[in-house]
Amino acid sequence: MEVRNYETVFIVTPVLNEGQVQETVEKFTQVLKENSADILSTEAWGLRKLAYPIQKKTTGYYFCLEFTGSGNIVDVLELAYRRDERIIRFLTTVLDKHAVDYNRRRRNGEMNQQKAAKETEAVAQ
Repeated sequence: MEVRNYETVFIVTPVLNEGQVQETVEKFTQVLKENSADILSTEAWGLRKLAYPIQKKTTGYYFCLEFTGSGNIVDVLELAYRRDERIIRFLTTVLDKHAVDYNRRRRNGEMNQQKAAKETEAVAQ
């Protein structure tokens, strides 16, 4: 079994309170851990406006999980998403080596350092 890198973004319904939202995220991280996945990062993108109404809702809490796993881990995770009415939408993608490197650099803050260096250089000229 080959271990692959994945990223999943899911949108939680906005009618939940903060505790219920955290409980929902914990549920899916637990699903991954139970199926021997290693979670690399969990990002809360916050409450955002949806591009179009889904289930009569115009906003949702966005979350992004990056993980590694093998086998049918995505099938198990997406089945759990479908069974939970708190999830409005979800998308799971396989990451290639370039995306993995990009995410690692972004997490370590290297992207902002390069951008700041370029801006400093532009101001100095």
